[in-house]
Amino acid sequence: MTNQQQNDFTKWYIDTIQKADLMDYTPVRGCIAFKPDGFEIWEHIQDEMNRRFKETGHRNAYFPMLIPESFFQKEKDHIEGFAPELPWVTEAAGEKLEERLALRPTSETMIGHLYSNWIKSYRDLPVLINQWANVFRWEKKTLPFIRTSEFLWQEGHTAHVDEEEARQETMQMLNIYKEVVEELLAIPVYDGQKTPSERFAGAVDTYSIEAMMKDGKAVQAGTSHYLGTKFAEAFDIKYLNKENKHQHVHTTSWGTSTRLIGSVIMVHGDEQGLVLPPRVAPTQVVLIPVGPWKKNPAIMEKLDELYAALKAKGIRVRLDDSDQSPGYKFNEWELKGVPVRIELGPRDLENNQALIKVRDLTEKESVEIAVIVERIEEELTTMQTRLLEKARAFRDENSHTNVDSLEQLKQHLTDSTENGTIPGWILAGWCGEDACEENVKNETKFTTRNIPFNPPAEKATCINCGKDSKHTVWFGRAY
Repeated sequence: MTNQQQNDFTKWYIDTIQKADLMDYTPVRGCIAFKPDGFEIWEHIQDEMNRRFKETGHRNAYFPMLIPESFFQKEKDHIEGFAPELPWVTEAAGEKLEERLALRPTSETMIGHLYSNWIKSYRDLPVLINQWANVFRWEKKTLPFIRTSEFLWQEGHTAHVDEEEARQETMQMLNIYKEVVEELLAIPVYDGQKTPSERFAGAVDTYSIEAMMKDGKAVQAGTSHYLGTKFAEAFDIKYLNKENKHQHVHTTSWGTSTRLIGSVIMVHGDEQGLVLPPRVAPTQVVLIPVGPWKKNPAIMEKLDELYAALKAKGIRVRLDDSDQSPGYKFNEWELKGVPVRIELGPRDLENNQALIKVRDLTEKESVEIAVIVERIEEELTTMQTRLLEKARAFRDENSHTNVDSLEQLKQHLTDSTENGTIPGWILAGWCGEDACEENVKNETKFTTRNIPFNPPAEKATCINCGKDSKHTVWFGRAY
């Protein structure tokens, strides 16, 4: 972490996203405007997700934003889980509505209602649908991209003939999330199962990928839920099987959101601003003329050639020929996190070279213009890998496996404060009792992140009560 990040990570984060021109605040509390660079990051995430969804047979559809209150009442756990966050529409065209309509917090109820009409026979299954949409959860405490009252996301909703097929779907989508977040965003994650208290409202089982930010806090980067027949029973989603008998379908839902944008910034950013992984950066390469370039047309001619050559390779490139000084431009593009900068001046041109500066490296390097396009392709690939490895090393360094009791956790927190280090996450045993999980949260603000599929160690005793553990769990503070 940089000094500014250590002093006040939230302030560094907000300052960075505003200076980088990713978003702006609006008059509605907790709702932000995505500016083009911010939205383009989301578009690259969408493109990669969509490609993988469609490869696995899913199709996109769209469902209404307004959901009747009676729909929520059909699934008791669901309404209890979302009731505090629901904004309601009670009036339209100057008249009071007969039934309140909620702005969707998620679409299980509306989609369940419609699936009951669409699904009649085993021939109609599986139903594999995804929706790109906005949702509303009236948050008390907000942070741009990470936690807002309105946010963008995708939500998949599928229906299957039996539990086995539905559970396979649940895990398949979690694995897709893990691959996209690690390969596209260069963010390492721990995958695992949520504890019952952290489960999605109405789910049988919830699985998640959890990412560590530079301040040591966790972001739930994606979730996949096996819903069993709960929503099918609530909304009467039945099909006629091959034996001519009616059975309830087994459903799943899964989602990721624009909090991934915030995660990219919090994982990779530094004192200068954003550090964007090349695969998700709106601009991958920026070309900047230096020296008395306006008196030397050959400089711009060569930069135009480079621009065309890079664009032909599918590289997202910008040419900054503004009147600002080179120093101003360098700082501006560093702040925006552009992976590679190419500088070209009169002396460079004479030597048939250009200077390149990779965002996460300190030194500039002279490269022959004849091979610069190939070199840039290599640098973008190498930087993508390097950012993932660096983030993984940071996460592993701050994932602690030597804390086995509540007293040790409290001492760990005290030591972190005194040493000026981040507490990170701890791997600990849990007996399975809600009271123990809750007490750890109350005493330390550490919550269970997930029960990892592949923990680095197995824990024998519960961190709170000392009894035999049923699960080995990641604990950490979270956004």
